[in-house]
Amino acid sequence: MQERSFEDLADDFPVIFLDAFGVLIDASGLMGPSPEVIERLLTAGKDLYVVTNDASRSPEALAQYYVNSEGRPTIAADRIISSGTLAGEVLAERIDGGKVGYLGTPASAEYIRRAGLEPIPITQCDEDSAIVGIALLDDEGFDWREGINRTLAILRHKPVPTVVANGDLGYPVGNGRVEAAIGSIAQVLEGILDTRFIRCSKPDSIMFSRAFEKATQDHPGLLTSDVLMVGDTLQTDIRGGRDFGLKTALVCSGHTQRSRVPELVQRLGITPDFLCESIFT
Repeated sequence: MQERSFEDLADDFPVIFLDAFGVLIDASGLMGPSPEVIERLLTAGKDLYVVTNDASRSPEALAQYYVNSEGRPTIAADRIISSGTLAGEVLAERIDGGKVGYLGTPASAEYIRRAGLEPIPITQCDEDSAIVGIALLDDEGFDWREGINRTLAILRHKPVPTVVANGDLGYPVGNGRVEAAIGSIAQVLEGILDTRFIRCSKPDSIMFSRAFEKATQDHPGLLTSDVLMVGDTLQTDIRGGRDFGLKTALVCSGHTQRSRVPELVQRLGITPDFLCESIFT
């Protein structure tokens, strides 16, 4: 693990995959000088993709985060690889139309609708509902106790394909704070039901494969080692990126605290190629 400034490190890679929360944004919006960093990278000819487990809203809505000081978009929706899109596609491959119960906000349900399926909030479902799948999309938009118990009751009565669009257990909300994410609910349900759901988010290879496929369209002959994955979480961003063959940079601006890096690397056995304080230095 080599400590580098991100500004210098970015010069070595033509394509950069960026996690969203903890790298570019937090719960209040863009972090620090993110717009300036994005503009600098684009001006330097870097090809940028946001590879995110955020399934709370559509890629078009997510793209509205990334605008410059004049309000012009800098990272377009087609450069945002969201686990929500993949979750909808995976469900559509496994079921032939019908109603899908979901945990999340109405905005997150757009991913189900785009896949040609009908989203129904889990809080409006019970064991007798005619749902043919379940999607765990976002940690907001429902009462956790009611959502967990209704999902549990449905799956005990009628196991249906269940996808987890965001496998993160937690996410940074600013000022060093972390809150629980939908992946935590998925883990609770899996433990009670003694099962494993279908995951469509980092660290699974499907996220990186989709982003790399898009990048190779503009960079024929691109190697995985030509791509830098920048993230704030060892178990998702760094593990997934390294398993796919990308170079990886851990930043300490979000989930992972700088003081805990040595301990976590040793305990988890996940070592990034590079360590940066943030993308701002």
